[in-house]
Amino acid sequence: HVQLVESGGGLVQPGGSLRLSCVASGFTFKVYCMGWFRQAPGKEREEVATVDSAGSTSVANAVKGRFAIAISNDNAKMTLYLQMNSLKPEDTAMYYCAADRSTYCDVLARFWGQGTQVTVS
Repeated sequence: HVQLVESGGGLVQPGGSLRLSCVASGFTFKVYCMGWFRQAPGKEREEVATVDSAGSTSVANAVKGRFAIAISNDNAKMTLYLQMNSLKPEDTAMYYCAADRSTYCDVLARFWGQGTQVTVS
C-alpha cells in the first residue's frame, strides 16, 4: 500500500523560501518517477518538478532557477523534497507529491499525496 504524505507548506512573504517534504511509504519500486505538482484555484493541475530512479530531473520553466527537487532514500525510507526560493504570489497553490512505477510521471500519475498549501502574500 503506497502512501505519500506531504508537509512544509505555509504562508510566506514574496521573496521568501519554503521547503516541502514528501515521505513515501510502501514505495519499493526500483524504477519510478516522483514529482511535485500544483493546482491553484480555478486552474488545472500542473507539473512543477520531477525526478526519476535514474536521477534525471525536470523543472518547469515557471520555476526554473528558483525551485529545486531532491530525493533521499535512507534505510528504505524515501523522501522527496522541493526547495522553493524567491517565491512569488503566482506560486500560491496546493502542492501535491506524486509517484508512478515508471520513469515518467505527469498529472495522470498513479499515486498522490493529500497536498500541502503554499500561500505567498
